[in-house]
Amino acid sequence: MPSPMPPAVRAAFEAELRQARTATDLDAMWTALERAHILSQSWAWPHTRAHWHMFVLALKCRDQKEAWGQVIRLLVGAPGSLMGRAPEGNIGRTSVGLRTVMPVPEDLAAILAEDKKVTVSSARSR
Repeated sequence: MPSPMPPAVRAAFEAELRQARTATDLDAMWTALERAHILSQSWAWPHTRAHWHMFVLALKCRDQKEAWGQVIRLLVGAPGSLMGRAPEGNIGRTSVGLRTVMPVPEDLAAILAEDKKVTVSSARSR
């Protein structure tokens, strides 16, 4: 059974989704959703939520290409997460290939790395 999203990662993920909802310009909305996507890739349900929000924003923007790309990602995102096949750093947009690995922003990498340290030390203490 997959592990739940750690609290620090969950908090950062939810903060990015809030930022996307409250931002006043499209670029800031997309950036926040891309960051939420990067944080969510290892967990099927959050990963799906990130793509759902991208799909909704694409519809609001009347961007058919992005909306269709998000439909595809909604179908393959969760299975990819469950199989550990989500490409690290991928921003989740249609302009980027489904399997394209990208650099992770330093602040997000620190959050994800801290989670890995906690997970490893928890496993060792058992």
